[in-house]
Order: sequence, then structure tokens, then C-alpha cells
Amino acid sequence: MGGCIGIPERRGSGSGSGFSESSLSPTSKNKPLKQDKIKWKSDIPLTEYQIKKKREEFWDTAPAFEGKAEIWAALKGAADAVNKDDYVMAQAILDGAGISLPGGSLVECYDELGTRYSIPVYCLSWPVNLITESGRDSPAEYSEPVISTPQDVRVKVRLSTTGEDVRLTLTTADTVAAAKIKLSQHTKLPDNCRQRWFFGGKLLCNRTRIGEVNIPNNHVIQCIINTPDPPATSG
Repeated sequence: MGGCIGIPERRGSGSGSGFSESSLSPTSKNKPLKQDKIKWKSDIPLTEYQIKKKREEFWDTAPAFEGKAEIWAALKGAADAVNKDDYVMAQAILDGAGISLPGGSLVECYDELGTRYSIPVYCLSWPVNLITESGRDSPAEYSEPVISTPQDVRVKVRLSTTGEDVRLTLTTADTVAAAKIKLSQHTKLPDNCRQRWFFGGKLLCNRTRIGEVNIPNNHVIQCIINTPDPPATSG
């Protein structure tokens, strides 16, 4: 089903997706990064390919949440090092960025200003019920879903730039990529802007069809819009 498969968890859960929040005071406690893998079980058994896709989606969207981009970059570097069992490198990255770990784990960490960041467990280790693959990715990852007669779906797309709700009529056969083009045409968005659509706290991949997401009529899709900075002018 499409190219986006994941555990239905919301951002902010202890073992789900990560987030950051700045409502907490700076932490004074810091423990060394524990040199052991977090053991967890996926609600839905996933392949290594599917876990890697979830990781890519998380790191692609993490800077859009509260917190500093450079801290998110350091956390990604530390997580990558952990996945290679290079805990010395991971600790060096954390120390260099001034990131503290009250529990000795990347699941909960803080920057020097006390902003809390959380990394989901699927970015730090494999689940105990990982589905093993034999030499190639699962065919289900690339198969096209069977789509019945397309049905109209009326949605409201909430723009991050203005907070405005834009009403669109899509079909269940539309891909998210095609829906983004409709939004651009409807709102005159800049050609070079990047759209990321979220529904129910989950990133919607471009290949996913609207019918696969099961969006009820008149529900809101969050659209985070990023526009590249204009080139600097000399003067």
C-alpha cells in the first residue's frame, strides 16, 4: 500500500515519534550515553526497509518542530553513530553540541537552553519482531494499490505560513504529489516552495494515494511550507 508504512503513533509519545518542547527549565543532570540497544516491539511487524523509511521521514521532518536545526543535526549524527555501534563518536557529537541526557538515552535529551528533544526508538534500534528479508525489498513496497471507482474527498489544508484553511476537492485516486500541485494552483504558492503534508500526526508520502489515508470529509490536513531564502545581494 503506497510507499509509506508505519506504526500509528503520535508525536510526543514516550516510545513513538520524537519532538521538542521548550517549556521545561534547563536540566543540570547529564549521564553518559548508555552503550546498549533499546529493546522494543513494533505494534505492526515491519521490515528493515520499512524501518529505514520511517527513519528518513522522521529526520526529514524533525527540524520543522520546535528546537534548533543544528541540535537536530547533531542528534541525527549521534543516532547514526549509535546504529553503527560507535558510542564514542556519538558521545563526542553530543558533548560538542552541549546536549545532555538525564537518562543516558537519546529518547530524552536537552540542549543548553533546556529545550527538550525526543528521538523515537525506531531511529535507535531494530524491533525484536523485525521481519527478515531475503535479498531484496518486499514486493509490497512497490506494488500499486487496487483503486476502486474514485470518490471525491473534500478536505481543508491548513497552511503553516498564514494559518489559513484552503478548501480542496480531491479524489481517492489522487496521489499526495498531485494534491500538492492542486494546492499550488489554487493558492499561487511560489514554484520553489516545499510542501510537507501531515494528517493525524503522520507525514504523507508523495506516492501515497488519498484513498489510502482514509481522510474523512472536511477534516484538516496540516501543510508545512518551506521557501528557500533569497540569495544574498552584495551592496
